[in-house]
Amino acid sequence: MKISQLALILLVSVSTIVKAQQSTAKRDTVFFEDFNEATLDRSKWNVEITGVTNNDEQQAYVDSLATLYLVKGADAEGAKNGALVIKALYKQGYTSKENRKYDFLSARINTQHKMEFTYGTATVRMKMTSGAGLWPAFWELGNGNWPDCGEIDIMETIGDGSWVSHALHGPKYFGNTPLVYRAVFSKETDVSQWHTYTADWTTDQIIFKVDGNVTYTVTRKMVENYGNWAFDNAKFLILNFALGGGYPQSNNKATVPYYGLPQSTVDIIKAGKAKVLVDWVLVTKSK
Repeated sequence: MKISQLALILLVSVSTIVKAQQSTAKRDTVFFEDFNEATLDRSKWNVEITGVTNNDEQQAYVDSLATLYLVKGADAEGAKNGALVIKALYKQGYTSKENRKYDFLSARINTQHKMEFTYGTATVRMKMTSGAGLWPAFWELGNGNWPDCGEIDIMETIGDGSWVSHALHGPKYFGNTPLVYRAVFSKETDVSQWHTYTADWTTDQIIFKVDGNVTYTVTRKMVENYGNWAFDNAKFLILNFALGGGYPQSNNKATVPYYGLPQSTVDIIKAGKAKVLVDWVLVTKSK
C-alpha cells in the first residue's frame, strides 16, 4: 500500500471518529438507567399495581421480587453492568384488591412525575422471550386523558419473534391506529437477542429505529390527516410485560385457554421461561 493511500485511510478514520464525538457532544443526557444496583431505583421508577385491566389482558401487575428484579453476571445474559428482569408467572386464582381474579402475574414500571420530557431521543436495549401472546413494550405516554394525551409505542412485540411494531396513538387515531409499522428482523436474528429500540421525537416528526437503523418515520402532516398532533406535551416512559389481550389475539386468534394466549405459551410461562431483560434506558436531547 502506498503512503498516500494509507494517509487517506487514516484521515477518513479520524474524521469518522471526530464526527461521532461531535454528534455525541451535541446532546445532553436527560435520563440514564443502567440497572446496575441491587434493587430497582424507586427515585426513578414507579411500580404499578393492577387496578383496572385494559385491552382484555390476562395478567395482574404486582410489586414483587418474583416478577421484577435486577440481576448481574451470567444471569444478566450479556448485559455488562446488570439488567432488569420482568418475569411472567402463572398464579391461578390470584385476587386483586378490586376483587378481580387473574391466573398470571407480571410487572409494569414508569417514570411518571419523576422523569418527563418534551422532544428528545429515547432508547432502550432489551431482549425478550418469544411466544404467541407475550406482549412486552417500551413506550411513552402523556399525562391526562387517553388518547388525547398522546402515546408513542417505541417497541411492542406480541410473541412473533420475527418482528416488532411501532405506533402512535392520539385523538382519532387510536386502538387499531393507522399510524403503525411492523419492523421485520433479518433471518439471522429475532426478539430473543439484544437489540436497541429508539424513538427520535421532534416538533415535526417521530423517527423510529431498531439497532440504529431507521425503520419508520411519522410526520406531523401524516398525523394531522387523522387528528390533532398530540406530541407537544411532556411524556413519561413505561416498561411493561403484558400477557394476551386484544392486540395479540388479533394476530394469533387464540381464545382458549385464555384470550390471546394459547396453551403453548401458557406452558412457557409455567416453566418460568417468559421474561424480559432490559440492559439500559437512555433519554437525550439536543443542546
